[in-house]
Amino acid sequence: MKKILYLEDEPDEILMVKTRVESQGYSLVSAADGEEGLKKVREEKPDLILLDIIMPRMNGHEFCCHLKMDPATRNIPVIIITASGAKDLEKKCQKLGIQEIVHKPYESSYLLERIAFFLGE
Repeated sequence: MKKILYLEDEPDEILMVKTRVESQGYSLVSAADGEEGLKKVREEKPDLILLDIIMPRMNGHEFCCHLKMDPATRNIPVIIITASGAKDLEKKCQKLGIQEIVHKPYESSYLLERIAFFLGE
């Protein structure tokens, strides 16, 4: 079973995504901020990361910098899920090696399609 780590600080959003990805046969673990996320990456060894940009303590960009500097984690695919409309978001994400940005609100079927694509299914 493929494992997904979701970094998100909104419990309702986590529950919604968890329900949908688990219905597709994936396992989902979550973290409320980047610091907890880095710990979970080491413990859980996820196959894919879903990442909110705006989080407490360590934002999504800082998390990705740490993730991509570590040879053990740099190749884990990352999908950003965000409501941010920052103009430079695309450029920042490309520099960090982020594979995909999904803007809120989004269709659940689209997110599941992107997850399956990056997990090779």
